[in-house]
Amino acid sequence: MAENGEDAVRTWRPGAPELRLASEGPGEALPVQPADEADLPRDRNQAILEAAKQVGAVLKRGGHLFALAGSVAVHAHGGSGNLQHDVDFCVRPEDAGPVAATLRDAGLTVYTPPEDWLIKATCFGQDVDVIFELAHRPVSEEMLRRAEELPVESVRMPVLAPTDLLTGLIAAFSEHHCDFGAVLPIARALREKVDWEQVRRDCGDAPMPAAFFFLLERLNVI
Repeated sequence: MAENGEDAVRTWRPGAPELRLASEGPGEALPVQPADEADLPRDRNQAILEAAKQVGAVLKRGGHLFALAGSVAVHAHGGSGNLQHDVDFCVRPEDAGPVAATLRDAGLTVYTPPEDWLIKATCFGQDVDVIFELAHRPVSEEMLRRAEELPVESVRMPVLAPTDLLTGLIAAFSEHHCDFGAVLPIARALREKVDWEQVRRDCGDAPMPAAFFFLLERLNVI
């Protein structure tokens, strides 16, 4: 969902534990060696799914309030399996620090990028964005409570509701970021699950979102 910061500053704790695969059952998670590139699935989509499953399970075990977002969330709602370049999770701003600590304790490397609305991690060679602000709006508890419990392959986790997913994507359009082509297939795939009037209200009268709604209407998506 978010572009990587080229000059991200790596923050890490010396002597961090090995990556611990999270399990659904009780008891201690078993430590394993972090996967190198040779161990990753050859299919990039599957690698992204594996990272999403792992981080989602770690956050569940940590008792955090969160929701899966981005292209993996779209996939969980029945959209395209052609995933984008990273994994996205949403948390409240006040939970960013505790979430980062949980990820570090699980053996993941956590980054602090120049952008002040997310933290970044890596899992099984994939980028993971932990976002606490969507389209210049803080992630709220209400948004996370609206998330739906859905399976991401074998792991169930909260997934942003389709209306919130589309609101975040469309409200982010501006003169400097206006990739209609990336969002159009998502709108098509999820259109029957989205409260479009709510998305319009949330986006207001900003020109780029308005232009995208015009396109959706002309293409009979909405």
